[in-house]
Amino acid sequence: MRRMVFPAATLVSLILVICVGVYIVMNARTFQLAGRLVARVPTDEKVVALTLDDGPSEHTPEVLQSLARLKVPATFYLNGKDLQRFPQHGAAIAAAGHEIGNHTFSHRRLVLKSSETVADEVEKTDSEIRATGYTGDITFRPPYGKKLWALPAYLDRHNVTTVMWDVEPDSSDQPDTAAIVQNTLDATQPGSIILLHVMFDGREASRAALPGIVSGLRDRGYEFVTVSELLRHQT
Repeated sequence: MRRMVFPAATLVSLILVICVGVYIVMNARTFQLAGRLVARVPTDEKVVALTLDDGPSEHTPEVLQSLARLKVPATFYLNGKDLQRFPQHGAAIAAAGHEIGNHTFSHRRLVLKSSETVADEVEKTDSEIRATGYTGDITFRPPYGKKLWALPAYLDRHNVTTVMWDVEPDSSDQPDTAAIVQNTLDATQPGSIILLHVMFDGREASRAALPGIVSGLRDRGYEFVTVSELLRHQT
């Protein structure tokens, strides 16, 4: 029996196609290989979710004060290691009635990692979230939005929803406060999930953008809800 021999150029092309496919799946906002993923909820109602990634940190009290003044609920995607470092801030988020989601323990990319590593990152963070006193549903957001197989497979087995986003006004180009506000207003539509980074040094512009985002969207008739509440609006 003759063995099939592929030309070197064909093999290189095949490898490139596979690599490109893996890259696309790993970074896709609206697709993963297993389980439920949501980037925006299809609805005609003017409801949106404000989500805040990373932390908690020294800036958590300032963020909570701003949200309290604005009377707006948020969903915080927190890291387990930061919850261990600032348990009082995690407890304050829960006590204020905000939703808490899982953003892994160490904020590392869970791509090409073992199932055991994935389970450890998620379950340790779930434990830290429950230690805050939070009792609601826990959804999951992958760091940098990256996922491939082991992570979605774990989330699927445990019936955990992956929550991505469709509005991302502060993740590139170091925008100022006015640009963050305007980019959010321009991109938001019914059912949007807005991603902001407000927890660390260097994010002053994002923290300062909260009042403008909230007032601007409310002026356009939008209501703010948590991610879990937004999921119930799906048509």
